[in-house]
Amino acid sequence: MRGRAGCGPQEGPGRQAEELLGLVAGGDQRAFEELYGLVSGPVFGLVRRVVRDPAQSEEVAQEVLLELWRSAGRFDPGRGSALSWILTLAHRRAVDRVRSARAAGEREQREALRAGEPAFDQVAEEVEAGLEREWVRRCLTRLTALQRQSVTLAYYDGYTYREVAERLSLPLGTVKTRMRDGLTRLRQCLGGAA
Repeated sequence: MRGRAGCGPQEGPGRQAEELLGLVAGGDQRAFEELYGLVSGPVFGLVRRVVRDPAQSEEVAQEVLLELWRSAGRFDPGRGSALSWILTLAHRRAVDRVRSARAAGEREQREALRAGEPAFDQVAEEVEAGLEREWVRRCLTRLTALQRQSVTLAYYDGYTYREVAERLSLPLGTVKTRMRDGLTRLRQCLGGAA
């Protein structure tokens, strides 16, 4: 993850995630809620970089977090940190989604060729994706500087709300409020894109 490669062992969030995973393995729902809050940002950020599509990224991230609930007991602290294990699950799931989508596209093209129909218009797909990215960029410019910075750190760089607060030297509550307000404004702005 960007900005953290040379930071050394993560004792704070990493150790906390390890303890929470142990509790989640025992069925502790509150521990899962806390773990979810701790890792959902990094999981989404990693998945988003691999999958690229925002809607599919959200779906894959949710699948990963559900998998954490189901398989927390499989975590082995002797093989690495909890955060590394979780991000490995996320990366594998994201790569599987990309491969699956690619294989489905190739099947559609083969079927279209057999049926004598033109395959989907890849150029149109790429143009549409570019327009969506541009719309998101425009909507981001409508946020306050702190909202934009917070959203970017959390959703594009994969930081948790707590890490965003630390990076911006702000109270966690302030960051959560600005994120909520910023995401609401983004949702309203993007609603006009539909």
